[in-house]
Amino acid sequence: MTDQELEARLARTVDRAAPKDLEGILSHCGEQNGKVVPMTKTKTAPKGLRRALIAACLALALAGGGAGVFYQNANAVASVVSIDVNPSIELRVNRDEKVISCTPINEDAKEVLTEMNGGKDLEGAKLTVAVNAIVGALVRHGYLDGLSNAILVSVEDKDQTRAAQLEEELRSSIGSILEAQAPNTTVLSQTLPQGTVYDTYGHHDESHHSISSGKAALVSQILALSGSTDATDFDKLSVLTVEELSDLLETGETRIPIGKTAACWAAEEYAGTLVLSSNVVGDVDPELDKRPACYEVELMVNGQKYEYRVDAFTGEVLSGQADVLKISQPAPRPDTTPAPDTTPAPTATPALIGEDAAWAAACKYAGCAFGDTQFTKCELDYEDGVPEKYELEFCWNGNQYECEVDCYTGNMLKHEWEVCDEERHGHHTAAAPVTGPLIGENAAWSAVCGHAGCGLGDISYSKCELDYEDDAPHCYELEFCWNGNRYEYEVDCYTGAVLQHEWESCHNGLHNCGGGGHHGRGHH
Repeated sequence: MTDQELEARLARTVDRAAPKDLEGILSHCGEQNGKVVPMTKTKTAPKGLRRALIAACLALALAGGGAGVFYQNANAVASVVSIDVNPSIELRVNRDEKVISCTPINEDAKEVLTEMNGGKDLEGAKLTVAVNAIVGALVRHGYLDGLSNAILVSVEDKDQTRAAQLEEELRSSIGSILEAQAPNTTVLSQTLPQGTVYDTYGHHDESHHSISSGKAALVSQILALSGSTDATDFDKLSVLTVEELSDLLETGETRIPIGKTAACWAAEEYAGTLVLSSNVVGDVDPELDKRPACYEVELMVNGQKYEYRVDAFTGEVLSGQADVLKISQPAPRPDTTPAPDTTPAPTATPALIGEDAAWAAACKYAGCAFGDTQFTKCELDYEDGVPEKYELEFCWNGNQYECEVDCYTGNMLKHEWEVCDEERHGHHTAAAPVTGPLIGENAAWSAVCGHAGCGLGDISYSKCELDYEDDAPHCYELEFCWNGNRYEYEVDCYTGAVLQHEWESCHNGLHNCGGGGHHGRGHH
C-alpha cells in the first residue's frame, strides 16, 4: 500500500466517524454563533513524521481489534454441558474448556450448588475440575449413594468432533470419581447439536418442569418408541430420574411408570402408615429393568425396617407386610394382677407352608420363574426352638439373592441381592494426556476433594508437588488426611483428571489424622 492510499483510507475512516450536523453544532455555540474566531495556525508536521503517525494510528486500531477478538473468544460459548441425575446443572464453556457460567436448572440443583456459591465459584475453572466438584457434591448430598443409580452427561456443540472429544474426557473423569465413591452408578453420555431437542415440545415457559436439553433428548428417545408427541407424556417423563429413564430406554418399555412419589404412597397406604405425621420412607429404588418392573420402597416404623415391592405401572403392592402399626406397637406393660388358678388350653401350632411355597414367594420377589434359578440353599430357621422362617439363597440373571420368608404366612420378611459377576463394573480408561497451561495447585486440590467427597477446608494438607516425566510436567502428587484416612493422589496437571489414587487408615500408628473412617486400601 502506498503512502497516498494509506492517507486516503485514514481520511475516509475519520470522515465516517465525524458528525455532519453543522446546524446542530452551531446551535450549541451560544454567543459565539456567527462570530469570527481567530485561529492560530500550527505548522504541519514533516511528511515523514505524518507517515509515522498514520502508521501508529493504524497499528493501534489493529491492536484494539485483536484485543476485541481475544475478549470475544474468551466469553463466547462454544459448548454447553449438562449434568443430570435428578438435579440438573448446566455449564457453558468456551473454546479453551473454561467455564463461563454454571446454572442450576431445578431446585435440587440449587441445593447441590449451595456450597459453590450457586455455581459462581466454578466460573473460570477448567471444565473437568468443575465437573469433578459437581459430581462430588452430588455424592455428598445423597443422590448417588443407592444400590444403583445413573448420571447423564450431555455435550451440546455445533462442532460434533469437539463435542465427542469433550464427552469422552468427561465420561472418563466422572467414571474415575464414581468408581471410588458410588461404584454402582451407571454413567450415560451423549452429544447433541445445539438447540434442537428442547424446541420440539415447546417447553420454554417457566410453568413447565425445568429440564436440561440433555434430559429432554433422553425423554424424546423414549417417546419415539411409542410414537407419542403428546406434551403431557413429555411432562410425566420429565419428572423421572435419569436412572428410571435409562431403564425404560434399555428395556424398550412404552408405558409410563408411576414414579417414586406414587410408589411411596402405595407402600404407605398398604402398610397403614399414612396416618403418621412423621416421614417413614427410608429409601426408594426403581427396578424398571426387572420383570416385573417395580419400585422397592423401604419404610422405617418404630425402629423396624419394612420392605415393599410396588408394581411400576399399576401401583399394586407385590410384596411386604400390611398394617405394620398393629404389629409394631410397643408391648403393653406387664399385668401385676395374680394369674388365675386355671391354666389356659394350649393353642394349636399353625402348619408350615413348606419349601415349595417359600421358593414361590422368593421367585415372585425376584421376578423370575421357579425353573430359571440356580438354587443353593433353603433352610428352616428356628428361634427358641420354634420354626420362624425359611432362609433361601439362589442366583438368577447375574445376581445372587438372599431371602427370609415367614414359614407360616409366606410373607417376605427380608431380602437383599448383589451382583454375582464382579467384572460388570469395569475400569475407565483415562483420556490421553495433553499439554498447555498448568491448572495450578488450587485446582488440583479441588479435584481431589471432589473425588474424595470432602470439603476443601476439612482436610489436613501434607504435600502437593509437581511431578515431571521426561523433563516435562506430568502430574500433581498430593497427600492429605481426612476422616481418619490418609490419601495419595496423582492429578493431571493440564486437565485436572484424577490419574491414580489410594488410601489407607491412619489407625496403624504412622499417621496422626484423628477421626474414624474405613479400614482398608483402595486403588484406581
